[in-house]
Amino acid sequence: MTRAIILAAGRGSRMGNLTAEQPKCFARLHGRRLLDWQLDALRGAGIERLGLVRGYRGECFDEPLTYFENPRWQHSNMVRTLLAADTWLATETCIVSYSDIFYSAATVAALNRVEADLAIAYDPHWHVLWSQRFTEPLADAESFRLDAAGNLATIGERCQRVDEIEGQYMGLLKFTPAGWVQVRQLLQRLGDEEVDRLDMTSLLRLLLQAGMPIAVSPVQGSWGEVDAADDLALYHQLFTPEALRG
Repeated sequence: MTRAIILAAGRGSRMGNLTAEQPKCFARLHGRRLLDWQLDALRGAGIERLGLVRGYRGECFDEPLTYFENPRWQHSNMVRTLLAADTWLATETCIVSYSDIFYSAATVAALNRVEADLAIAYDPHWHVLWSQRFTEPLADAESFRLDAAGNLATIGERCQRVDEIEGQYMGLLKFTPAGWVQVRQLLQRLGDEEVDRLDMTSLLRLLLQAGMPIAVSPVQGSWGEVDAADDLALYHQLFTPEALRG
């Protein structure tokens, strides 16, 4: 039975006053927290065992979830937060979600159906959204190329042309226990400081370099990532509540 883990330890300082007193996933879109949209999508995909990794303002969370802690959230990155949920990742297939994104139940269900030890959701039509979020989309977008088998080939590098990018990673992943074993083996070869600095995209690059196949699953319906207050303002214009419910 698939479980889901939301990684919500970081503060999200680029959100300014919106995260001065609350976690980033408490920012509201159409009157509901990003966290509420995430929980609805995960449950809508049939996932009932839900966990969350806390850090910044962890006391704000009171939902009936299984909680994990990253006490080093101020001094570490996303991979250290992911490691806090090792007990789940090692025993059950897990959907892993960033806490600053929203997506549909259909996207979660499609990702969960992918038969691979590691799979990630992505947006093949990323340029439409990035062109509305950024004056220069390439200033933020990173490489994302697929190989002949349709698996991930490259990710996370700077590009000079739009046609070098076949999609954008969404911050939504799936690990099987067998896949997690490979991740843990790789991380055990790194020092603690290296692991603390490691973000998820960098981890995916390291796994590719180690020869691990990474499957992909295209987004279904509405989605977005929230890096700044301006993103929330844009999404209020782009998506109705009905569209967000998918």
